[in-house]
Amino acid sequence: MQTVTSADGTRIAYERRGEGAPLILLHGSSADRHSFRPLIPHLADEQTLIVPDRRGRGDSEDGSHYSLDREIEDLRALAAAVDGTPSVFGHSFGGLVALAAAPDLSIERLVLYEPAVLVGEHRDSDLANRMQDRLDAGERRESLRLFVEEAGGVPDVTALPWWPDEAPLDRVETVVRETRAVENYRISELPVVDAPTLLLTGKRGPDHLRDAVGALSDRLSDVCVIPFDDVGHMGIEAAPERVGDALNTFLG
Repeated sequence: MQTVTSADGTRIAYERRGEGAPLILLHGSSADRHSFRPLIPHLADEQTLIVPDRRGRGDSEDGSHYSLDREIEDLRALAAAVDGTPSVFGHSFGGLVALAAAPDLSIERLVLYEPAVLVGEHRDSDLANRMQDRLDAGERRESLRLFVEEAGGVPDVTALPWWPDEAPLDRVETVVRETRAVENYRISELPVVDAPTLLLTGKRGPDHLRDAVGALSDRLSDVCVIPFDDVGHMGIEAAPERVGDALNTFLG
């Protein structure tokens, strides 16, 4: 493991894998860097992968104050630590971080898999408050269940093979704060993104994230959209070869 120090003094840990042009991978809310394990073998022959634990989980530290701006500063620190100008791939909340950072960050290309952005009627979500209410009531498992089912588009979390024994119950507070950041973010305030952008979506993914991809495709000037049949929000784990092929082709 290697580390970089972010603007607020928080140390962000990351793995470096592969050979080639630099590519930073940013994971989603309930995950850590290990969510990219299935995808890494499909990228490492073409890219030098920088795979961090985002702040507040895994081997990374957490700051005393949280905001989306702190996550953007973490990404800037990672980008400054690589040789050359990196590309960035963000999944889910990692996609929101990458998108929010992109206008003021020097990157070659941007890839977003169903970034956690709310548009239209979905902006009325109060998921963060409902998760916090359950957490305050001592219902940690129910708080996380709300997130997985509503934000992740899972009809019944109890049908997942890892629930509840491997559920990241220790991260619920982190997931709540990131969910609140999603609810506060508006793409109408997004400045111009100059980097060529690839938007990925699973046709079985959550409606609100597919709608976000559609809204972003209309807003971004240099954009390509690839939908994956028979794949949901976790295509990086369920269809890593297809996702890897799309990334390698786009990154060139």
